[in-house]
Amino acid sequence: MNISKNMEIFEQGNKYLMSTYSRLPVVFVKAKMQYLWDAEGSKYLDFIAGYGCLNVGHSNKFVVNALKQQIGKIIQPSNIYFNQSQVKLAKKLCEITEFGEKVFFANSGTESIEGAIKLARKYSADKYNSFRYEIISFEKSFHGRTLGALAATAQPEKQKLFEPLLAGFKYAVLNDISSVSKLINENTCAILLEPVQGEGGVYPADKKFMEWLRNICNEKNILLILDEIQTGFGRTGKMFAYKNYNIYPDILVVAKSLGGGMPIGAIISTEKISDSFGPGTHGSTFGGNAAACVAGLAVIDYLIENNLPGKSMKLGQYFLKKLMQIKKKYAVVKEIRGAGLMIGMEFNKPVAEKLVKGALYDKIVINKVSSSTLRFLPPLIITKKNIDRLVKWLDVNIKEI
Repeated sequence: MNISKNMEIFEQGNKYLMSTYSRLPVVFVKAKMQYLWDAEGSKYLDFIAGYGCLNVGHSNKFVVNALKQQIGKIIQPSNIYFNQSQVKLAKKLCEITEFGEKVFFANSGTESIEGAIKLARKYSADKYNSFRYEIISFEKSFHGRTLGALAATAQPEKQKLFEPLLAGFKYAVLNDISSVSKLINENTCAILLEPVQGEGGVYPADKKFMEWLRNICNEKNILLILDEIQTGFGRTGKMFAYKNYNIYPDILVVAKSLGGGMPIGAIISTEKISDSFGPGTHGSTFGGNAAACVAGLAVIDYLIENNLPGKSMKLGQYFLKKLMQIKKKYAVVKEIRGAGLMIGMEFNKPVAEKLVKGALYDKIVINKVSSSTLRFLPPLIITKKNIDRLVKWLDVNIKEI
């Protein structure tokens, strides 16, 4: 019996890898910008971009060339020394965030969230008292899968398997001012949220709500932590989503697309807050890896030089308009929501998995965040033609549901 290359690797993966993902039966072996190729040589159009990690596209030539040059020199110096690309990237992040003065580098989003939790608690203990450690996060949020990040992720179905969780978290409702007000007390040290909840279903925060959060944090001396792991680097039409609200965070957490495919995360804050992280308080062996940082520099340069945040805004508006046309045609489509090229499509029935598998069969890669919601996170370099192809496919296949 002949077995395809995809299935051969798929079966070996099932045999040797832990089953922490429900993997689809395809293996991608090559990628370029918005396209993927499987082990059989078939070409796919990508609307996931590695869960939003590839805003500048797969194997972007600009990023790859920068990496090649760096890898030939030095990859992993110890963090007891500065390395050149780490310092340059820290400076660049402070400049483009417009509020940042200090940076801590990690390897991922969840590790950066863990660090942000520690920094908020350490700063509050230093400035006020050790009882000021509570953090308010939001229902439907997603901040990561390590124990601290999971405690901040207000999704009971994800939390219950790993209790007891880190104490000190309270959960409010996004865009509900009164739900936040009720939770604030003398022990509140920070409020943590995603400007657009990604895995929770693509729910954007309201402008008035974000302005209120900034004001109440100022009034009560509470730190505002923004998780821009998915919304950062042009995804929502600005370099960072908080710029859509004309506010600044006290602590910003980024990761995913910063590395252009390389593992990297960062915590960005002011000097005043960052001073609480003295020598020995926090660390990360691979954090600020020279190769990952040079990739980050290349990503930021490419985003700016090609105005990808601006293109994301325009393409996102075009994409939303096309999806709204589908919504008007089919009652099964409940809601379309999002910002820039971060869009959710919710249905009245649990049809998301069927659509994901059907699209894969037809060489289009899409993603579901629940049984009834699709999430679109394409590379920011996609074209209207790419969007039209997906919309046409959705039109035909939703009609048949």
